[in-house]
Amino acid sequence: MAILELHQVTKSFGSGHKKVDALKQTDFCAERGELIAIIGPSGSGKSTFLTIVGGLLTPSSGEVVINDQNLSRLSEKERSKIRLKEIGFVLQASNLVPFLTVKNQMKLLDRVKKGNMTPKELNQLTEELGIRDLLTKYPADLSGGERQRVAIAKALYSNPSIILADEPTASLDSDRAYEVMELLKKVTKQKNTTTIVVTHDIRLVGYCDKVYKMTDGTLALEVKEQKKEPQFV
Repeated sequence: MAILELHQVTKSFGSGHKKVDALKQTDFCAERGELIAIIGPSGSGKSTFLTIVGGLLTPSSGEVVINDQNLSRLSEKERSKIRLKEIGFVLQASNLVPFLTVKNQMKLLDRVKKGNMTPKELNQLTEELGIRDLLTKYPADLSGGERQRVAIAKALYSNPSIILADEPTASLDSDRAYEVMELLKKVTKQKNTTTIVVTHDIRLVGYCDKVYKMTDGTLALEVKEQKKEPQFV
């Protein structure tokens, strides 16, 4: 069952001779339990695609449908509710508040999302992601991989239907990058969510069920080579 659909979506910036077509007519479909990579060089339209899917940017034309809800037919308040309930974001810089411990990061999130997760569910989440021992630490005391684990925990806080990860491994070495991708693969399958990872690192596509390439605003499905998939614990 499709959880996310894009129908002939475009996005342009500027006008006249200064007009830039950041995203050309794009059709896209993602189902539950899929880990999908969007690859391509800087400036190809990957981030524009992700911000439109996340409801942070309005397309110039076309439709974005999440859980049978057409975002273009919703008010800004209704789109905000969709973002809070249905979408989890994992950013390159982990997006953690520097002066809050990991535990207080989650408490702050609980206030924003209005208690969508019980204490028991939260304890289970921190256990699953291996961050129980990090709850009293500040972001500065964490490694890059640990910060991304916390960021993933925040993204999963309200059991979203979709996780959007924008270059989540860009600041990590190879071992930590693979660790983060293994974790994203694991939670995608276990929680039957849909995860879309925007990355320029083609080493990571082996973890994904589908790979799309973005070139000058045009999205195309890549044919993956048949090879053994990386394992996760």
